[in-house]
Amino acid sequence: MNPIELARYFDHTNLKLDATEADIEKLCQEAIEMGTYSVMLYPTGVKQASTLLKGVTPMVGTVVGFPSGRFSSASKQGEVVEAAKNGAAEVDVVANYPALIAGEPNLMEEELKLLTEEAHQASMKIKVIVETCYLTDGLILDALKICENVGVDMIKTSTGFGSDGAKVEHIQLWKNNRTTHIGLKASGGIRTLNDAITLIEAGADRLGLSAGLAILNELKTGEEGTPAAGY
Repeated sequence: MNPIELARYFDHTNLKLDATEADIEKLCQEAIEMGTYSVMLYPTGVKQASTLLKGVTPMVGTVVGFPSGRFSSASKQGEVVEAAKNGAAEVDVVANYPALIAGEPNLMEEELKLLTEEAHQASMKIKVIVETCYLTDGLILDALKICENVGVDMIKTSTGFGSDGAKVEHIQLWKNNRTTHIGLKASGGIRTLNDAITLIEAGADRLGLSAGLAILNELKTGEEGTPAAGY
């Protein structure tokens, strides 16, 4: 895989709590230079990123109900509407996975049905974060079934704020059990070229990361760098 091909898997991400407008501008410029699929940032940065990336390849994505998912369905719906208004092409929604853990999967499904319809009406893709680090394998498969039932575009492992990030075995579990064309996104803790390639080989269609530049440099030079801690 060459750098151009690898970069197209990347959602180039800045979800730092202290991110500034200058950081968003830098994120967008790096995404253009790398040729990533998208940038991923907080809702308040969407309008700025949409302006900076108008007419170029990287799309703009943002998060909804982030990072806990413990928000009302109405508030998440409002975030989806606002994201579309400000120019986002994709939303990464944190599911109500606590309801799944509590044995109430219908609550998670009802909410995701509402949000998927809202996103698709606005011509946005929706990726659903289920925070796999807190789920058993059985619940990870239940989450996949729910996401397939409501027609989300991708299911995603992690926020990067949980107790762990993307795991190869979870991507493989989804790949081996999906019954639709739902996409798979790995995120959280992807720091090296080996991390990225291993997850892609396991079945990931997209990678959420902040270490894209270091990973591409490693591919070009063969020397592993030391990317700063982050998403």
